[in-house]
Amino acid sequence: MIRFEHVFKRYPGSTPATDALADVSFESAAGEMLVVGGHSGAGKSTLLKLISAIERPSGGTVLVNNQNVGALAQRAIPYMRRNIGLVFQDQKLLYDRSAFDNVMLPLAISGFPPKEAGRRVRAALDKVGLGNREKAMPIALSGGEQQRLAIARAVVGRPGLLLADEPTAHLDPGTAHDVAEIFRDFHQVGVTVIVATYDTQLFPGARRITLDHGRLQ
Repeated sequence: MIRFEHVFKRYPGSTPATDALADVSFESAAGEMLVVGGHSGAGKSTLLKLISAIERPSGGTVLVNNQNVGALAQRAIPYMRRNIGLVFQDQKLLYDRSAFDNVMLPLAISGFPPKEAGRRVRAALDKVGLGNREKAMPIALSGGEQQRLAIARAVVGRPGLLLADEPTAHLDPGTAHDVAEIFRDFHQVGVTVIVATYDTQLFPGARRITLDHGRLQ
């Protein structure tokens, strides 16, 4: 499903000694749950951005479903991302729209028929435990509920691959456990899940890889 082949990522102004990723090679099979651990600044976020073509590698190859995503034309990237759910650390919620409308957004952009889209939105909200909060504005939700809302938006399109960047950061232990369980539930129904997190203990049983200053350990 995903393969990194001697991947480097160097941002402007950096040097080989400070590459965000340096000669990273690994594979992740379809349907797998993979946890990417490492210290702050280890390269975890960069790795997820390369998979989703938010960033392009400076060297090496990133393959997703046998497609070289680093070589995709810019116009092809939105179509590739339709099979990827993204959960960012800062959530990127729209605070002037309700929970329902936040989750509806990717379906509206994709041109889903409104009736079917509405069913999908409510199913996604139910899945993350927000079925009774669809009219709430994000500012009225707790931190854990906002993270659940971000997850609902990421999965409403029923992607085969779910990427999450520190999804439990800044949450209390109980809420973090509940959010981690949502990802485990999606994995159980066949979704490939890759989570970048400093707290790998929240995902027992998942395969783990660890980055240290851009290098796999």
